Amino acid sequence: YACTEFTSIVGKNITRSMSGKGNCYDNAVAESFFKTLKTELVYQNKYETRDHAKNSVFEYIETFYNTHRRHSALGNLTIKEYQNLMSNQSKNVA
Repeated sequence: YACTEFTSIVGKNITRSMSGKGNCYDNAVAESFFKTLKTELVYQNKYETRDHAKNSVFEYIETFYNTHRRHSALGNLTIKEYQNLMSNQSKNVA
């Protein structure tokens, strides 16, 4: 956040978001996701254009990561399976 280019645009509809001092876990979930994304997709491909890269990332998230990739933190369910399970449980409680 000390970069001159970044500081010159702060305040132009951009809000800085910084973790609390000494709290390395603030961004852990995002960092874990981006490590997975880079390992499973980005480093395996060469992109001709920015649009090609954007489309590839979108497709990976929507057609694989959320629907087919199992997550140990979710009891080895996919995100979609976990969301459906939580939705059904909340309906049963109500």
